[in-house]
Amino acid sequence: MNLLEARGINKIFGSLTALDAVDLTVREGEFHGLIGPNGSGKTTLLKCIAGAEIPTRGTIRLAGAEITTASVPQRSRAGLSMKFQITAVLPELSVYDNLLLAVQSRESMLGLMLSRSRARLHDRVMQLLARFHLEARADALAQVLSHGEQQWLEIAMALARAPKLLLLDEPTAGMSPQERRATGELLMPIKSSCALLIVEHDLDFIKDICDSLTVMDQGQVVASGATQDVQNSERVREAYLSHA
Repeated sequence: MNLLEARGINKIFGSLTALDAVDLTVREGEFHGLIGPNGSGKTTLLKCIAGAEIPTRGTIRLAGAEITTASVPQRSRAGLSMKFQITAVLPELSVYDNLLLAVQSRESMLGLMLSRSRARLHDRVMQLLARFHLEARADALAQVLSHGEQQWLEIAMALARAPKLLLLDEPTAGMSPQERRATGELLMPIKSSCALLIVEHDLDFIKDICDSLTVMDQGQVVASGATQDVQNSERVREAYLSHA
């Protein structure tokens, strides 16, 4: 079943057409990679889906509900969560408290006022920390984490709302090869509960975890389908070679 459907997405900035009639489908439980040369429109498309940008034309549906012009909070309530490329953890707070705040975002204001949410949500916070190998760093300030650990913390924070679809924009940028491999291993278990749409430049990383790929070039979709089929596409090779 299709979880995300973007149809005929155009995004125009003045005289620049950043996205031109883009179609994208992500199925439930699917890891879908979005790749292409720099400037191909990948991040702009991700922002249109997340609500950071509103398409000039086209429609976006999540789990059957149209979210094309929905606000970011409305999309979050509908089951969408995104981690942008630049880490946005709160450096002066502990790793534990960063994640606790993310988990508490699911609570109503009244619920937060009338309950001891820290004690009640402790197990959930620790489960997420353990999932991303951060339980031993729970009391450390987020600012002392390595770059890779900060990325893992923010992915854990994005998952705190139990989304149906997680959007990741270059989560392995700046990571060592060992951290990239670990990131892939840490992401795989979420497939049972959450689909993933990921923008990445590391093709070895993305082909190892993604079921399907969409390739963009100059604001248009060049190819889309099963990972192995797209890898072997002549059109895809031409798109990359033309920017070499």
